[in-house]
Amino acid sequence: MQYPRREFIEVLLGAASAAVLQSQTRSGDMIYRTLGKTGERVSAIGLGGSHISRPGEEGAIRIVRSAIDRGITFMDNCWDYAGGRCETWMGQALRDGYRKKVFLMTKFDGRTRAAAAKQIDESLQRLQTDVIDLMQFHENIRMEDPDRFFAPNGALEALLEAKKAGKIRYIGFTGHKDPVVHLRMLEVAAQHQFHFDSAQMPLNILDASFRSFSHQVVPKLVEQGIAVLGMKPLAAGAIPQNNVAGAIECLHFALTLPTSVVINGCDTMERLDQAFEAARTFQPLSRAQIDALIAKTHEAALSGKFEQFKTTMRFDGTAQHPEWMG
Repeated sequence: MQYPRREFIEVLLGAASAAVLQSQTRSGDMIYRTLGKTGERVSAIGLGGSHISRPGEEGAIRIVRSAIDRGITFMDNCWDYAGGRCETWMGQALRDGYRKKVFLMTKFDGRTRAAAAKQIDESLQRLQTDVIDLMQFHENIRMEDPDRFFAPNGALEALLEAKKAGKIRYIGFTGHKDPVVHLRMLEVAAQHQFHFDSAQMPLNILDASFRSFSHQVVPKLVEQGIAVLGMKPLAAGAIPQNNVAGAIECLHFALTLPTSVVINGCDTMERLDQAFEAARTFQPLSRAQIDALIAKTHEAALSGKFEQFKTTMRFDGTAQHPEWMG
């Protein structure tokens, strides 16, 4: 489905983006923004938890600690990444005083109260912490997932119990498949009078032209004061690898959106340097720059071949492992 470019740019550069950009601050090479209505200040670039599995344990710890030392405060992870190794290695990296320097987020796959509660406790143990700042319902990718979340004996009951016990502070959801599923989650939440603290989704240049979360979902989140967490700003590396656009301009595009955090996977120190360079050089893109980027990438976006997390099951961990859901 194609979206009118002018309408998209109006959404992108509207009052919400202006408010986010005006309230951001800088320290060193990093910029900081407010996490929705929570009032928490976090780095505008977050460290993706999945990619730290690639360099091995020592490499993962080095990347996490280097990121924190240089100013990244938002940590992303998930119960299922690399069979739990990503949480375990991040937990080791957060020893020696590093935990208190970060806002720690992880995700769970359980669709039942029992499965979600079990995974929350396992994440706490692996991450070597008493409290997780933000716990997110992972892979909201099916139209029935919102119903499972809010069902009797569903995941929300486990989250509310964990929050009451002081194990978690905030609650969000994620998904990478289709903006329609995110919209349904917001609709069902409203029916239950529940307010999410955050929502995570792919936000990149290609998304502007294909199954667009930025066009359909982001305005709803901003309207409700739900923190916008962007992921896959390089479309899992496909955009720069296929010479569709450069990595820095991809990150600048995502940062120009009304995002609280743009989560970026860094599996090498070079990729981490790239993330800091994007933050250091960031200036909001102009209307002309955005128009040019969307025009340049429009044809490449339409087939969805570079956003395989939307068009294939390759990224659908819960589809490949339904036992994770309970």
